[in-house]
Amino acid sequence: MPEHFHVTEIGVITKHFIDCGGTIRNEKVVNFQLWNANDFDHRLKPTRLLSIIKLSEEKLGIEDAEIEVEYQSETIGKYDLDFNGKTFVLKNKITACLAEDACGIPSEKQKKKLIELNVNQTNNCTPGGCCC
Repeated sequence: MPEHFHVTEIGVITKHFIDCGGTIRNEKVVNFQLWNANDFDHRLKPTRLLSIIKLSEEKLGIEDAEIEVEYQSETIGKYDLDFNGKTFVLKNKITACLAEDACGIPSEKQKKKLIELNVNQTNNCTPGGCCC
């Protein structure tokens, strides 16, 4: 992320939903929306960022929660925030089925030998067979 980004919003996002297995769930994240302007002269200093965070905590009653970052790429992307010991890093968020047991999704990828695959031997394509 460039050094001249701006924090345009800090908020709390609550998600109340039902998963595909019928379980009702609640999630809460602290959301930072970042904007990369072409304003190289007004970089966000650490002390200013801390004051924005403190004001947000005070006015919005923000408690400890996971942090999610919205950042403009080709579209608005949502990222998890990680710390590598030196700097903060945006990590790609991924979707997942929350009810794998109800959906019948195996917990790990099933491995099969090619010889065990059920191949219909009568519909094999052959050169010149016009099946492809």
